[in-house]
Amino acid sequence: MDFVCTKCGRRESTATRKAHCDCGGLWKLDFEPPKFDLSAIDRREWSLFRYRPFMALEGESWRGVTLGEGMTPIVPLDENVMLKMDYFMPTLSFKDRGAAVLIAHCASIGVEKVVQDSSGNAGNAVAAYCARAGIACEIFVPEGTSPKKIDMIRAHGAVCTVVPGSRDHCAEVCREKVEREGVYYANHVYNPFFYEGTKTYLYEVYEQLGRLPRHLVIPVGNGTLFLGVMHALDELLAAGCIDHAPQIIALQSEGCDPLLRAAEQGLSSPAEVTPRATLAEGIAIGKPMRGGEILAYAARYGVRFVHAPEQDILRERAYLAERGVYCEHTTAANLAAYRNYCARFGEAEDCLITMCGAGLKSDH
Repeated sequence: MDFVCTKCGRRESTATRKAHCDCGGLWKLDFEPPKFDLSAIDRREWSLFRYRPFMALEGESWRGVTLGEGMTPIVPLDENVMLKMDYFMPTLSFKDRGAAVLIAHCASIGVEKVVQDSSGNAGNAVAAYCARAGIACEIFVPEGTSPKKIDMIRAHGAVCTVVPGSRDHCAEVCREKVEREGVYYANHVYNPFFYEGTKTYLYEVYEQLGRLPRHLVIPVGNGTLFLGVMHALDELLAAGCIDHAPQIIALQSEGCDPLLRAAEQGLSSPAEVTPRATLAEGIAIGKPMRGGEILAYAARYGVRFVHAPEQDILRERAYLAERGVYCEHTTAANLAAYRNYCARFGEAEDCLITMCGAGLKSDH
């Protein structure tokens, strides 16, 4: 199994410490899983690694890294909506899916130190799994990141560096360190092993329901959950587990929507935007590095992009809390976007919405 450059096609060992190809292109994995089959799931393993026959894993390093992530419940909200409770994770967000697999890979190739940039949740997840694996870690976060997310990162023993300016500037500062010092970039956008973890979201849904819902609401900033879901859709269709894809409802913040604008304009790369302040900090990405890949999948699967109206986020957060679901602001944006979708396109029955981050993380 190798990395393959998405730009020039060059191959590189997955043991490389290079964050990207020499030409600047990002890596993808040259990995084709066997046809998905529920009978091949390891039902003795109560974590996302129960799906390891279908994941790009090398060796058994995952056994010393897993914290029991995955296998989150699906609960009904009303007659049309179900919630996938993905903040029932060790670090209280869905990013544990990708971090567990990526850090298992790091452990398998002997990485001793990593850096990463994040709006908080991915950094927290990487910090936790690095602590588990005995790997040194530094996380860069933009100013304005929830203090509680920063506290969690530091509690895991990681260095947390707060960078003035935007989320995109934070990423640039971190990548400069990677290029300058050659430290391993355990990034949820650059490294395709992360998507081997996030694709288990859809594996679980299929296993739990025995089918896929008619509608799936997916938040899109850098697209880590979106791309994982797309990879899993490809696999479930190829295996004949499903005969058509559900309607994907991809949401972006009104204050930061380069992919939505690109989709509306028929562009193949993200539109140029100037990010504005938004409660949905987790998806406030002005320059998604895999934007072309996201838009290609969106065109292929007929994805509909919608805004999460900024003025509705706190109301939907309160609505969920009154029903026992205490989520962070970016997660409440998912429900705000769902209601916006219904207002524009009609009632969306049989819909699954991800609850991707816990509320205590964004009480600031």
